[in-house]
Amino acid sequence: MSGGRSGEAARADGVVSGRHTPQRAAVLRVIADSARFLSAQELHAQLGADGVSIGLTTVYRSVQVLARDGLLDVVRDAAGGRRYRHRPAAGHRHYVLCRRCGHSQPVDADVVEEWADGVAERTGFSAVEHTLELTGLCATCATAS
Repeated sequence: MSGGRSGEAARADGVVSGRHTPQRAAVLRVIADSARFLSAQELHAQLGADGVSIGLTTVYRSVQVLARDGLLDVVRDAAGGRRYRHRPAAGHRHYVLCRRCGHSQPVDADVVEEWADGVAERTGFSAVEHTLELTGLCATCATAS
């Protein structure tokens, strides 16, 4: 999962950069109302069910901008697709994600952040980003196996 851009504060309507659009605000609302990670296709379906007229391409563009601006966390599912969840605070989080049902739980990954900062310092790289994917079976799915 990549970190968002630092030093920028999101407005209440979810816009940090770019153009504020009703579609982008609707995408952010659906994600913020969900307790789980959602795919762009699931977002598109939920928006349609809510009566929001929006194309799938616009949903993809919206989640890319919102993730880049630090408002969404992004993980990959078992098939490699991206799933999105509202980022409740500044900075980014890491999650362990159930491969079967999609349940997620944030994990303390301070050691990862420190390691990435150290790599940047030792190599002279700047604006270093990283991806960490933790998957497994949640207790419910492991019991059902």
